[in-house]
Amino acid sequence: MNELVFVGLGLHDEKGISLQGLEETKTADHAFVELYTSLLPNFSMERFETLTGKKAQVLTRQDLEEQNGARILDAAEKGKTVFLVPGDPFIATTHVALRIEAEKRGIKTRIVHGASIISAIIGLSGLHNYKFGKAVTIPFPENTSETPYNVITQNKKLGLHTLCLLDIKTEEKRFLRINQALAQLLGMEQKKKQGTATIQTIAIGIARAGSNTPVLKADTIENLLTYDFGDPPQSLIFPGELHFMEAEALIALAGAPASLRGAAK
Repeated sequence: MNELVFVGLGLHDEKGISLQGLEETKTADHAFVELYTSLLPNFSMERFETLTGKKAQVLTRQDLEEQNGARILDAAEKGKTVFLVPGDPFIATTHVALRIEAEKRGIKTRIVHGASIISAIIGLSGLHNYKFGKAVTIPFPENTSETPYNVITQNKKLGLHTLCLLDIKTEEKRFLRINQALAQLLGMEQKKKQGTATIQTIAIGIARAGSNTPVLKADTIENLLTYDFGDPPQSLIFPGELHFMEAEALIALAGAPASLRGAAK
């Protein structure tokens, strides 16, 4: 059967794949994996292939973006093909074009969802999911943009929290860190002066969500600049208006200053 199944790998290592995803991989005629859109800190291809009994071909960004996923599509026209993607296949990555092209070719597509970095970060923080506004990615300094600052500002005006994903280039083993992202926002604050990201602004830093040793710390930007979050991947949240239970969660779970209770509603 010509079929393309998108399978989420989860967030940390080869054990993050679901039982359904494992079964789909074991029964596939062809298996492909990409590991450039997100970092799986403890993923081992050798252990994964032992677990699944399947040899997976690793694809590069060029394979998928410049060659339009031709290798995957050609394989899927010949038999059941699994495409393994970090996290949840269509949340933090953009492989929609590949799925559309498969359907145009008459290839049936299905999705086996995996744990998403979006839900993992929000769950760790203790903040209410429905109070998050638009998310944004903070780029590396050489590609600095006003967009993250503007998105945080707009969300705050609406009382909403902002999830900030930090840029990565896995091929180069480069990962933007929390202190670098905060330094960019402080620089933008100096230009725009809207009170969005001052040294006294409360932010929440998260590292290695989905692992057994995540780090969660809520404090002023001034203090977060020197806090050691350890290894990547890392992310940021800028809270909007806090419900009193959200404030209590940040104090209990993230070591936020007790004074945060006074800002809650």
